Amino acid sequence: MPTAGDVMTENPVTIRDTRTVGEASRILDQLAIRHLPVLDAEGEVVGMLSDRDLRGALAAADEDLAPSVPHPNTRVSDVMTTDVIIADPDDELIAIAQLMIDARVGAVPIVDRDSHLIGIVSYIDILRAFTGVADARRETPRPSLARHR
Repeated sequence: MPTAGDVMTENPVTIRDTRTVGEASRILDQLAIRHLPVLDAEGEVVGMLSDRDLRGALAAADEDLAPSVPHPNTRVSDVMTTDVIIADPDDELIAIAQLMIDARVGAVPIVDRDSHLIGIVSYIDILRAFTGVADARRETPRPSLARHR
């Protein structure tokens, strides 16, 4: 069974909790990624910031309280998810996938025995791992992915 260490993205891009949402948004856009582990001054994971966190925050800029991104100068620590699920590189991928489903998160930081961030496993990593297993066994053509009307 594959483990987190088998599929994780090593040395992921991170952001400090004191940086701004504007900086985080630029990083996500420029690198075409969806999740940033948030680190404190000691380098420990204190949160996760996703593109969904940015989109889901409410800015009270207008009277309708229409959903929008927070002000670019808002600190990452004000909008990040603080209840972070972390995993060990030896944890089985299937267990991590179930945790992600249960917690409704798209990525999990992977830490070593000293709690230092060493990687990240996203739902894309999990899909790639399980698709790779399926590809080795597939001998029939793929089903059509055409949309039905």
